[in-house]
Amino acid sequence: MSDHRFVMKCGGSTLAALPDAFFEDLRDLQASGTQPVIVHGGGPAINETLGKLGIESRFVSGLRVTDEATLDVVEMVLAGRINKEIVRKLQQNGAKSIGLSGTDGKLIEVKPVANANEVGLVGDVTGVNASLVEGIIELGYLPVIAPIGIDAAGQRYNINADTAAGAVASELGVDTMIVVTDVPGIMRTVNGEKVVLPQATFADIEEMIRTEEIYGGMIPKVRAAMSCLHGKVKEVLIVDGSAERVLSKAVKEGNIGTRIVRS
Repeated sequence: MSDHRFVMKCGGSTLAALPDAFFEDLRDLQASGTQPVIVHGGGPAINETLGKLGIESRFVSGLRVTDEATLDVVEMVLAGRINKEIVRKLQQNGAKSIGLSGTDGKLIEVKPVANANEVGLVGDVTGVNASLVEGIIELGYLPVIAPIGIDAAGQRYNINADTAAGAVASELGVDTMIVVTDVPGIMRTVNGEKVVLPQATFADIEEMIRTEEIYGGMIPKVRAAMSCLHGKVKEVLIVDGSAERVLSKAVKEGNIGTRIVRS
């Protein structure tokens, strides 16, 4: 992994639960010349807000069915509340950061997904304004990106956060993407003991799901990580955000968590 730049994807609820030490680690990496970029989600917070407003949450093939009313909430929660919570937390711990959504400066351009007739205003990424991200990094700030996109006509779209993160990483030329979760990686039982699998291919993962070695809440986590393997991204590293100096270890040593590769 490059010592100078990495893209990190994290769910909003996972980030909110992380200790100050995680953000201090980001600060120290930034101060040492490493350039982090964060792309975040926020599904649980969106569901909660939609519920309070009496709007039903529906999903088709893992994508949130998004009409204009739902999109108002998605944008409010992701680009407003969660994005700014992350920025504040970083700044409280000494890291300089700027929060953006994909609509700012046409950062993430999209087209409707193939099944738009089923899911509505959900976008597939067609382009990333890498020069905008580079400019923010050059000014000494850490970009924090909410996955809302925009098309050529100015229509905004909801984007799957994993897809958005993979596209940003690919456009920035990052080989390895870090997915921060609340688990240390993919666990496997060896001689009756649970150990972290250092590396797994797509075929390995599908087999482990079939045999129920990967089960329950871990299935969406690994599938999300797999969907980050986009374009030029060669591998995705799943790590536990609560582990001590996890990002420094991932960036500088690379011997932590589970590395997912296509084959």
